Amino acid sequence: MARMHTRRRGSSGSDRPVTDEPPEWSDVDADDVEDRVVELAEDGYSPSEIGQKLRDEGVTGTPVPNVKLATGKKVTEILEENDAANELPEDLENLMVRAVRLREHVNENGQDKQNKRALQNTESKVRRLVNYYRGDKIDEDFTYSYDNAKELLE
Repeated sequence: MARMHTRRRGSSGSDRPVTDEPPEWSDVDADDVEDRVVELAEDGYSPSEIGQKLRDEGVTGTPVPNVKLATGKKVTEILEENDAANELPEDLENLMVRAVRLREHVNENGQDKQNKRALQNTESKVRRLVNYYRGDKIDEDFTYSYDNAKELLE
């Protein structure tokens, strides 16, 4: 069991049903789904938020339980094809936002040891993800620093 920075166990949830075709009650056109994905991305939604909106609201009133089953492509693939993808992968961006917020908090509250540790752990995760994505999704010479992160997120 891999515990990153905590003693708690991971949360378990239900698994998706194993299927390779969308349910018959969700008969939306793949092109409509792709158009809606691009539209939501232009409105500023992240790939995971787009998936939730399509699941909850759907396209023309019909929910889309799984974008990949409906279109044959992941949300991120659709965004890359239409040049609507973010510069950074979503998980890395979320961790950087958290690290920047924690750094600003720790600078104002130097006595907050618990959040100093949280900042160290978060920046450690960011560096690990940067190494994972380096050369593929981010520049080969990119290194994480507070200033780089703040600049990228603005």
